[in-house]
Amino acid sequence: MSTTNPGIDPLLGLRAPQDPACDVFLTGTVFLDIIFTGLDSAPVRGTESWARGMGSSPGGVANMATALARLGLRTSLAAAFGDDHYGEYCWDALEQGEGIDLSMSHTVPGWHSPVTVSMAYEGERTMVSHGHEAPPPAASEVPGGTFPHCPPRARAAIASLTPGRSDPWVASAARNGALVFADVGWDETGRWDLDALPDLGHCLAFLPNAEEAMRYTRTDCPRAAAHALAERVPLAVVTLGAEGAYAVDGRTGTAAEVPAIEVEALDPTGAGDVFVAGFVTGTLAGWPLADRLAFAGLTAALSVQEFGGSLSAPGWAEVAAWWQQVRTCADQDPAALERYAFLEELLPADSRAWPLRRAVPTIGFRQ
Repeated sequence: MSTTNPGIDPLLGLRAPQDPACDVFLTGTVFLDIIFTGLDSAPVRGTESWARGMGSSPGGVANMATALARLGLRTSLAAAFGDDHYGEYCWDALEQGEGIDLSMSHTVPGWHSPVTVSMAYEGERTMVSHGHEAPPPAASEVPGGTFPHCPPRARAAIASLTPGRSDPWVASAARNGALVFADVGWDETGRWDLDALPDLGHCLAFLPNAEEAMRYTRTDCPRAAAHALAERVPLAVVTLGAEGAYAVDGRTGTAAEVPAIEVEALDPTGAGDVFVAGFVTGTLAGWPLADRLAFAGLTAALSVQEFGGSLSAPGWAEVAAWWQQVRTCADQDPAALERYAFLEELLPADSRAWPLRRAVPTIGFRQ
């Protein structure tokens, strides 16, 4: 299991013998991420830029899977892996390093791993990616030959919606009792039509960013967009960037808003995935809506202080160290501290000193 998870199970008091073995199921593309940090500005055409920091780690859907696993959720990932050294490294890092169940994943002979080079500077990132779509697995390559139409039973599933496309596994997961959480990417068609997201009807929660939410709802305010989306899904969560996040529970009419935590950002890669993982954790644990938003925002804030997508995902050790540190600062706003008081009963009594530094990721070192 991950070294960032000191044995905390956020669902410990809720587990029953008849529950599915898997807490969260997800599927998607795993990339090998190569991240450069410490760039003072964007690379300039015709010149060579030197970065002060560099690392490698599994990326793509691996960011979300790692974030979930580090928060103590039993995570199952279905993905294709190349049979090159990059694919071998990503498989080992996720299965052995993070304790993620890869029994629904498969290795594709002769297919090379997709690669992304990410450059972080001025609080943003620029990425260049290369890869080819993996061929669909034969029934013999996946245990039971069931995926993608019959994913394993799980408490929750996370889907990435694409305009004009329906993934059969989403409906199947919902029928089997999974709570489906969905995000969405930029609509390259420019239509921004919610009816073009057929799987949205199977979702418990929809988590777009502010720009996406406003375009889909034809509104000019992200909070108004959240209320409009709550008429289509039970839970609408709109991320507001540096302003935090706003959510509406369409079943009860409850709305919640939590400001973002100010941190010095090193690399924002994967922060959105970490936010979703934190919100899923709080939802499965049955926390109030505002607590879920606060926890999701906190985990995302902690992640941007490290480089890389999956490797920057915080576990309970990082959360505990942050909580211990902010409570000892003399100039803390008492009201702000009260917002996170719910963490007190969840965190380990003994935590490591702040700030925590995780191991620098690399490929090639041998014992």
